[in-house]
Amino acid sequence: MTTRTAVEAASSYYHANPGVRLFRFALGTSQRLWPALAVRAAARLFGTPLPPKWLQRRTPWEPGWQTEAWPFEDASVTVYSRPVAPHGPVALLVHGWGGHARQMLPLADALAGHGLRPVLLEMPAHGRSAGSVSNLPQFSRAIEYAVARLRQDGHQVRVLAAHSLGANAAAHAAARGLPVDRLLLVAPPASPREYTRHFAHVFGLSEATRAAMQRRIEAREGILMPQFEPEAVGPRIRVPTLVVHDQADSINRFADGQAFTRAIRGAELLATEGLGHRRILRDAAVLGRATLFATQAS
Repeated sequence: MTTRTAVEAASSYYHANPGVRLFRFALGTSQRLWPALAVRAAARLFGTPLPPKWLQRRTPWEPGWQTEAWPFEDASVTVYSRPVAPHGPVALLVHGWGGHARQMLPLADALAGHGLRPVLLEMPAHGRSAGSVSNLPQFSRAIEYAVARLRQDGHQVRVLAAHSLGANAAAHAAARGLPVDRLLLVAPPASPREYTRHFAHVFGLSEATRAAMQRRIEAREGILMPQFEPEAVGPRIRVPTLVVHDQADSINRFADGQAFTRAIRGAELLATEGLGHRRILRDAAVLGRATLFATQAS
């Protein structure tokens, strides 16, 4: 089976947009003539989720769900809850970079059918949430904030389930002692630094510009990217963990899921074949295994 690499997948998206192609040309020119401006512009674009969030605002949300906007930092998070079991344990579901809460609906429905109350978290600058830029550290902080608010309202968070970059953020939050009973990581990336390398490749940035962009983001957020990698977070995660990853994932390598499984004591790996990076979120066998994991007694 032939699959695209993450660089090829990103390149095909960015190069299909005339405006982005123009931005690529401008970045390439500015890094030769005005390097500091190129670094600032690159950091801004790197933190801008694509596709743009307004595409998801066109679609009405599902009936039977409650929607709330919680102010968060200089933006907001959107919280969707389905009160099928108002006092039941919560399943908090988190999308990935450039994603949206709707992608987590199949898992939410499966968990709701087994007595859990699904709560979907839409990150700043994504979907219906306010903000124009975000990043991995903010994803992690938003998860911690959402769990704290849910617990303040008297809810037990039975499982935190997250996809792609959201899974990376969830693992980091869990490593910081997040009070959740179980952790479900779907297609997590092992190295956030690789994202900067993919970005630099797509936009033709030099290594000097890429490295300066990474340092700028790390300084602003107060955390270094290696602190999100499996070797840093895995040994500190103390809750039962299931990692789900497709062997043909063209966005985050299957080896990334394996790395998290090795780093987290007792973690299980569910390896799939032929589902890729997104279909894995709606596959019946995956949903069944995820539901069994989420509803097991700890």
